[in-house]
Amino acid sequence: MSFFDDALNLVKNQVSDESGTQSGVIGAIGELLNNSETGGLAGLVSKLQQGGLGEAVNSWVGTGNNQSVTASALQAALGSETVQALASKVGISPEMLSTGLAQMLPNAVDQLTPNGEVPSGDLLSQGMSMLQSKLFG
Repeated sequence: MSFFDDALNLVKNQVSDESGTQSGVIGAIGELLNNSETGGLAGLVSKLQQGGLGEAVNSWVGTGNNQSVTASALQAALGSETVQALASKVGISPEMLSTGLAQMLPNAVDQLTPNGEVPSGDLLSQGMSMLQSKLFG
């Protein structure tokens, strides 16, 4: 299990799945974070900050409480085309995806930035670095 999987499992355990969309939302978060074209986690954080969610996103990355965002604000920041494409890819409606992302993305980003800053490199490199530090001190 990777660092990314561990972080998403922590998030998944905090969110109920009454609508049956949890796995689709988690898949979409994975797509957003592992997309090398958009710059992975750093690119996602930057895009959301530029999309008007800077204060909220900074709270997710920081070590304090996570500010919430609305589904519509998140969809606007990501772009409707991006949300539509992700929703189609994971098999849920764009509205359900936006709502799920608004619930889960703050915790996912928070878990992936435990030191209050966005790590450089891709998620695999981050996970390997974390594993090495735990194994070899």
